[in-house]
Formats: sequence, structure tokens, C-alpha cells
Amino acid sequence: MTRENPSPYVVTAPASSHRVWKDRAPLIGRLDMELTERCNNNCIHCCINLPEDDKARLREMSKDEIKRILNEAVALGALSVRFTGGEPLLREDFSEMYLYARKLGLKVMLFTNARCITPEIADMLALVPPLEKIEVTVYGMTRGSYEAVSRSPGSFDEFRRGMDLLLERKIPFIVKGAVLPPNRDEMEQFEEWAATIPAMDKPPSYSIFFDLRCRRDSPEKNHLIHTLRAKPRDGVSILSRNRESYLKSMREFCSKFMRPPGDSLFSCGAGHGACVDAYGMVQPCLMLRHPSVVYNLKSGSLKDALTRFFPAVREMKATNPDYLSRCARCFLKGLCETCPAKSWMEHGTLDTPVEYLCEVAHEQARDLGLILEGEKAWEVKDWEERIRRFSKNIPG
Repeated sequence: MTRENPSPYVVTAPASSHRVWKDRAPLIGRLDMELTERCNNNCIHCCINLPEDDKARLREMSKDEIKRILNEAVALGALSVRFTGGEPLLREDFSEMYLYARKLGLKVMLFTNARCITPEIADMLALVPPLEKIEVTVYGMTRGSYEAVSRSPGSFDEFRRGMDLLLERKIPFIVKGAVLPPNRDEMEQFEEWAATIPAMDKPPSYSIFFDLRCRRDSPEKNHLIHTLRAKPRDGVSILSRNRESYLKSMREFCSKFMRPPGDSLFSCGAGHGACVDAYGMVQPCLMLRHPSVVYNLKSGSLKDALTRFFPAVREMKATNPDYLSRCARCFLKGLCETCPAKSWMEHGTLDTPVEYLCEVAHEQARDLGLILEGEKAWEVKDWEERIRRFSKNIPG
């Protein structure tokens, strides 16, 4: 009997080892689906939201198309689906899609702002549990701060009503935040409140270093997002405010994930799973919408995307000289969020360095003692020794 297996009659094993998958490993573990890009909030920092009108709705996948993709995902081994958006509950057929996924045996992870949770939806979630904790993003602890972010009158009261319905029916959910000028002084209050939520077993996570528009559809909104981004030093201060636990987790993280990526564009998990947007395009990750790396499911299959198209995408190499001289040689890759998706949002390419994210990674590395003031990480020769000493907590 072990901690992982508290009963001598239970053996924990990966799903891929079960006899049902003998000689055919599952192609996908979880499917991500954006049910809509429409949202009933108009948040100041959002990288994707579209207005709540018919222009986007009429382009979205039908419920039959969604069901077809869910069926194929299950046939390929998927055990869970994440419904996100926009606000996924805006779809009039959300309940039907949810119940269909659950009848297929899929766990459902739901990302929502909770405003559209009605007594009927809450009853459904209680009767047919999602088997994953719902994730609710919170934009402020007061009406003033929340609606300064959401730019939607009445949204705070609707959000609180939705939260109360989840709590009343004991539906497990967690909350997460976005650190923005209207709510920046509320972090302590938010964390104290979050600790009272039964399913919260650790402090809430935060969005701090905001993404630009992933459709590259609005220079005006991008300009606003630029103004909302935390300064690198301020952002790192937020990340590291619980110093002891932060350093412990970073030592473990750095020992596993810090090394130069070389000229490979994809050193992450992009393309190993599938992310389907609201219009039937499947992407290597939720944020990457460059035309050369997305696949149209209306004229193809999920299996073809996973077995032919995405493997070829993952073999793509960087050609930008600036990327090759800097990013390809930089051992801070584990800390730096520069990737093809971020390059696409910032520059419209797959391999252009993102200066803001580079500054954030260097600030974090200085804070951890991995580089000195003025050093550029791609010029550091003894990076392996620095990582070893930091990971082992050996004084420099």
C-alpha cells in the first residue's frame, strides 16, 4: 500500500497502458474547444473577445459539427474536453453540448466568467458533474473595479450571482485573477476571499503579462493592452511575493526546463494536442492562429491533423537571424514566454523575438541570481553550472 495507491486493490496506471489501447496509443488526451469568441464582457485586456452579436455567431460551428469533432476526439483517445471562449455559456446550445460530451464519457473543464450561470445550468452541473473543477476568472472584488475591467454595466452582480449558484449546489470551482490597474490593490482581499472557496487548495493564479490580440484584428485594442502590461520588475515582484515557496518551485522548474532551444520553433507541447476554434479550425495551441499552422476540420479530420499536419508543423525551423542569434542560444527559454504564438500576436511572424517577454525573462533570471545586471542570457557560457548551483541551492 502506497501514498499513490491507498488501497491494495487499486493500481494507478496511465490510460495509455490499458488493454483497450494495446498496439494503438491514444492520439489525444484532452481536446480544447472554443465554443465562441463572443463575450458578454468587453474586458480592457482581452486578446480574443468579440461583441455579443450575430456577426460572429453566424460563422460559428453548428452543434452537429461540434458533436462530430467530439466523437472523433473520443475515438482517438480523448478523456476530457475544455470548453472555453469568449464566454462559452453564451451559446444557446451549451447545455446540449455539455451533456453530449459527458455522455461520451468526457470530463469537462469549463472556463467562464460565471455571468451566464442560471439556476437551470447550475442544476445541470450538479446533476451531471463535469468531473473537473470549473475555472472562473475574477476581474475585481468590488463593482467599481470589476466593471472598470469588464466595461459591462451589471456584470459584477451577475458574476456574484453565478458564483453563489455554484456554491449553493456545491459544484467545485476555482477562481483566478488578472492583475490590472483597476484591481491591483485588491490582491490581498481577493486571495483572502478565494481561500474561503471549498475547492481552492492553493492560492489563485494570475494573468500579468497580457497577450495582444491573437486574431491581429485591432491595433486600437493592442495599444490599450500595451498600456496595461506590468513593468517586468513589478510583474516579477508579484510572481515571487511568496518567496520561499516560489524559490522551491523555481529550483525544480529550472532543473528540468532551462536550456537553449536551438533553431526549433516548437520546444513546447504545441501540436501534441488539438485546439479547435469556434469556426472549425484546429490549431497547435489555443493562441497560435498563423495561417500556415492551422488546419480546417471542415475539409479534413482530427486524425489527419494529429498524425500528418501537426508533426510537420513541429519540424519547422526558425530562420529569422535575430531569433537565431538570441533566442536560439538563450538558456532562459524555460522562463521566457516568447514562442511562435506570441511572435504571431506581436509581429505577424513565427520567429521574431518579443522584446517585452525577453525583458520579463531577464528580470526574473536576475531576481533568481541566474544572471547579473547587464548580462544577456544568450551570451552566458556557463549556464549549465549556474542552473546546477541554483537548483541545488548552492551559494554562488
